[in-house]
Amino acid sequence: MHARQRAVGVELAVNLGLPLFVFHLARPHLGDAHALIASSAPPLAWSLAELVRKRRLDALSLLALTGIVLSLLAFVGGGGIRVLQLREKLVTGLIGLVFLGSAALGRPLIYELARATLLRASPEKAARLVALRDAAPFRRGMGVMTLAWGLALVGECALSVTLALLLPIEHFLWLAPLVGYGSLGAMTLWTYAYARQRLGPALRDGE
Repeated sequence: MHARQRAVGVELAVNLGLPLFVFHLARPHLGDAHALIASSAPPLAWSLAELVRKRRLDALSLLALTGIVLSLLAFVGGGGIRVLQLREKLVTGLIGLVFLGSAALGRPLIYELARATLLRASPEKAARLVALRDAAPFRRGMGVMTLAWGLALVGECALSVTLALLLPIEHFLWLAPLVGYGSLGAMTLWTYAYARQRLGPALRDGE
């Protein structure tokens, strides 16, 4: 437990504290835009270090890395400072739309992600999950969770865009990550509770 808390603390420092510190340090010398670019260095270095250490990127690091790279490319191509501020939030919104699209098509992305995760951890559990794929309560539960995640991700993106338009840059830099981590934590807890309550009996019956 303590190790997990330390890991969360380090991640918050790298993705929230250090970018804000770098921005304040660089802003008087580089201006807003280039200071924002400089503030992306800590999360970028963290993502690359995780890739070297684990030989794979977790979802959060991949999201941050993708957002940083895309925002820098957009800025170089003529995008404004708001693009730099939003960074991975625009990617978050795009992923949310993918979740919503998969739910509308009846191919809930939550199911595909759960199956891929279980295949790496336990092929037996993955097989049980696949066996439940056509059961109506199971499909309905997966659809509800996929829809909820899609709405949450799109909502977080919309809120971040609003904050970027209304707040000074330094305020946005510390508030936006808190919104992201808060929504991620809330959705994770809800997903665990919902799956345990609605899908638990089906999963036990499949054992």
